[in-house]
Amino acid sequence: MEWVVKIGGSLFPEHAAALLESLEGVGAAVVCGGGSFADMVRYYDEKFGFSDTANHEAAILCMDITGRLLSDIVESAVPVRTIAECREVISAGLTPVIIPSELLRFTDPAEHSWRVTSDSLSLMIAHMIKAKLLIATDVDGIYTERPPARDAKLINDISAKDLLSFGETSVDEALPELLIELKSDCYVVNGKYPSRVLSILRAGASECVCTVIRGD
Repeated sequence: MEWVVKIGGSLFPEHAAALLESLEGVGAAVVCGGGSFADMVRYYDEKFGFSDTANHEAAILCMDITGRLLSDIVESAVPVRTIAECREVISAGLTPVIIPSELLRFTDPAEHSWRVTSDSLSLMIAHMIKAKLLIATDVDGIYTERPPARDAKLINDISAKDLLSFGETSVDEALPELLIELKSDCYVVNGKYPSRVLSILRAGASECVCTVIRGD
């Protein structure tokens, strides 16, 4: 199992389903972002001030929801809750969609705050599996300025150390810190174009529209 593909909640449901379907037979595991379900938790947190731990656990359950729903409408996708189940599903030529709450219940070292989202949690899962991480979102990668700024330019390659100074981007604020800690790289690509995702999974990012974030 070489890859974990994190399908961003911003792609849910149509683009997310199309991307998930395209991954059949590739041998990648999938983690889904919480999308608008997690946004609702954040909205009510601003009104009622839930504890950081309650927010964190609820946001992970939102990842469960999107993963379970997507795996229900894509025939080649199978919801799984353990790494062993992941390997079994891949061996059968299908795509495992990780329902992460159980996996993270006793092995989640993440900071409990809104700085940590499904991006950082997906990296932790990829690290458990000893796999590389690809984050599929609704933009082409990391930009010099936040789109749709007129002067925003796509960055093809950036170190996680440099990304620390960017603040909020298309990935969560904690991800660069975690990439440095784990000495890991990740790829950020537009999931509305499954061919771009497949190109990276098969051949790396040599000629693909994306951003590579390097943790070295």
